[in-house]
Amino acid sequence: MSFVSGIELIKMAEKANTSVIAFNCLDYNMVASVIAAAERVKKPAMIMLLPEHATKNKVTTFEAFGAMVKAMAEKATVPIALHLDHCYDEEEIKRAIDAGFTSVMYDASQYDLDENIRRTKAVVWYAHSKGVMVEAELGSVGLAKNNDNEKEDFYTKPEAVKKFTEATGVDALAIAIGNAHGDYPFPPKLDLQRLDEINAVTDVPLVLHGGSGIPEDQLAEAFSRGINKFNYGTDTMHCYNDAVLAYHKACEPAGSNDMIGEAEYVQKEITDFLAKKLDLVKL
Repeated sequence: MSFVSGIELIKMAEKANTSVIAFNCLDYNMVASVIAAAERVKKPAMIMLLPEHATKNKVTTFEAFGAMVKAMAEKATVPIALHLDHCYDEEEIKRAIDAGFTSVMYDASQYDLDENIRRTKAVVWYAHSKGVMVEAELGSVGLAKNNDNEKEDFYTKPEAVKKFTEATGVDALAIAIGNAHGDYPFPPKLDLQRLDEINAVTDVPLVLHGGSGIPEDQLAEAFSRGINKFNYGTDTMHCYNDAVLAYHKACEPAGSNDMIGEAEYVQKEITDFLAKKLDLVKL
């Protein structure tokens, strides 16, 4: 139990023909909520950090976040892994690995296929030398607000998957099949036939980004057809923000500035929300 490698959770999901859910987190409250939710429903979970929160926004650091998650996960009663989400910078990958992240996502999908292979292969070599799993991206998981999920030019091409996975040695592959990051203006429709075609040409576990807003019936189909890691971020952030606003609105008559009360309320709301999401998987 407790703190485990990312690949361990993905292999567990692959064996059960389902998915592990990975949640984007920013701070202690969110990490505590993920672990509490996972323990409540007795399911493993991944905790993810976007690199810009440690570099550009400086909400935390790789070192502080890594140490915090490791300490909390080691006391958990369910398996918890720590993942670096959507990183474009090789040096940031190295910093995260040195800080104890058990898996990393390197995204070079903005380059052509050969350059994506070249860059990803170098990251895989370094990460594997440290015993760390690498997720890569093929196709382009764009932004829902731009309707990128409806642009077939962004979709992963099945004919490129075999070449990419064999040449790079990646442990997991994020694909674009009608999914995108952020809030969808309209419910998306996953290209499940494309998922089947991709799954037929590779044994590498597949990853679905942009999970917030995808209908649950489509998720269930995707999990049973090769998606072994599922990223969930936007709705988690909305839940956090809504909980903070609701707490302060309730406290307005008294003019309360009780930060401890706020933290307790926010954790409870996020925990309840995430527990329902974790129940989507069969692990």
